[in-house]
Amino acid sequence: MKNFSMKSVPSLKGKVALVTGANIGLGYETALALAKKEATVILACRTLSKAHQAMKNILKEVPGADLEIILLDLKSLDSVREFATEFAKKYDSLNLLIANAGIMMPPFQTTKEGFESQFGVNYLAHFLLANLLFPILKKTEKSRLVMLSSLAHKSGKIDFENLNAGKSYSKWKAYSQSKLACLMFAYELQRRMEKAGISTKAVAAHPGLSDTNLGQFLPNFAMKLFSPLTSIIGQEAKSGALPTLRAALDPEVKGGEYYGPSGFREVKGNPIKVSSSSRSHDMKIATKLWAISEKLTGEKFAI
Repeated sequence: MKNFSMKSVPSLKGKVALVTGANIGLGYETALALAKKEATVILACRTLSKAHQAMKNILKEVPGADLEIILLDLKSLDSVREFATEFAKKYDSLNLLIANAGIMMPPFQTTKEGFESQFGVNYLAHFLLANLLFPILKKTEKSRLVMLSSLAHKSGKIDFENLNAGKSYSKWKAYSQSKLACLMFAYELQRRMEKAGISTKAVAAHPGLSDTNLGQFLPNFAMKLFSPLTSIIGQEAKSGALPTLRAALDPEVKGGEYYGPSGFREVKGNPIKVSSSSRSHDMKIATKLWAISEKLTGEKFAI
């Protein structure tokens, strides 16, 4: 594969791209890059004021950008359903569904339905969103779903006995579990689509160590260490968004692939295809996770 550059991406005019968490960090940079290529970009955000500020900032850089805000609170499955209903009323195609939004290592919290927040927000709400929008996604030619994973997935394990941290809560274990689940979902969806003869591609990406707001829940001492460390050995959010953009836009990308930075330990660098943990390829676990996800969201995912 050649080096990827947004400069080589042709106009996306007429294409519809949906980015969750588009108001800040990686999501904002992803939405901005897509707007620069003339895509219709749906900013799926939880807070209206922040979404409007993001839209204003994008329009400063890209006057005339085709943007729309639709509210989406990933801490509520009802909000996911409302979002999907509103989207389907307005759009009959979806070229790119970029499941970007996430939280990292907060104090123990639950979603509206009582799910541990990282599992609920990072994974389960996106599983439901992809499910509800799948009829539009699969009928759109050359469409893609991009799931955001993390380097943290490598230490992740799907703990079916403690999915919602009912027995014990470890911030890191819950985060790494959620990001492993995102990756496994992309792989499993791709396998099921290939079996059904559906041409949509499910791919995944991770940003390496990027300077975003994800560290907001770290303790003060860790933040003091994390922020300068990220700027020294990591990369800015604009570069961190490139693996996502390559997964979404490079015509050479195949379904079921995973993209991340090319540098030492995938912390930073040009976006390339990378490998993932052996656990992420465990089809037995993936099948079980899929079934439990359908049960928890109350929606059968029909391919």
